[in-house]
Amino acid sequence: MGEPGAAERIGVFGGAFDPPHWAHVALARAALEQLDLDRLYVFPTGHAWHKARVLAPAEHRWRMAEAAFGGLPRTQVDAEELQRSGPSYTIDTLEALQRRHPGGRIFLIIGSDQLEQLPTWHRWRELLDRCTLAVAQRGASSSQALAQRLAEAAGLPAEGLAQRIHILRLPDMPWSSTEVRRRIRQGEPILELVPPAVAGYIERHHLYGNS
Repeated sequence: MGEPGAAERIGVFGGAFDPPHWAHVALARAALEQLDLDRLYVFPTGHAWHKARVLAPAEHRWRMAEAAFGGLPRTQVDAEELQRSGPSYTIDTLEALQRRHPGGRIFLIIGSDQLEQLPTWHRWRELLDRCTLAVAQRGASSSQALAQRLAEAAGLPAEGLAQRIHILRLPDMPWSSTEVRRRIRQGEPILELVPPAVAGYIERHHLYGNS
């Protein structure tokens, strides 16, 4: 954890978690260790304005997130976005966390694919002022290279953006929630993709076409 007297280091990891899988857990662990976090908040998305498909009910996604992340140190699965009316906007979550942790340094944990989509997010420029982007990256890209990608996507100068980006190094883990749902529909095993507690929850509640 951070040095005594230093600003709290707060991680924010949001997602549909429909369902959560081992790559999600690996990213959470990497954030805790590589960012030296005092606290990691996991936020299952409420009304996902950017998703065309209908998500599993909020209660199920929250319970699965608790099953997946509950054993990690200094980690809290937070239902705030699920309880919020209207679309789930990350900027609202960051503002709420800043009220909870005044003076804390907030790290927003995202995938490298999300980085280029950032300019489509609600009030996205304010995100850069309120947090450091912790970008999951496989391979040898530098923060400067990622900053250049964001600058090109946003039509901004790259100068200064690199200081707002921290790279989280991850092994190659090509798993996805889409693949988990596909396997369930096809009656294929999912235990290699999701934590056992998540697989058990899916089976008990007959989610994603499981019977």
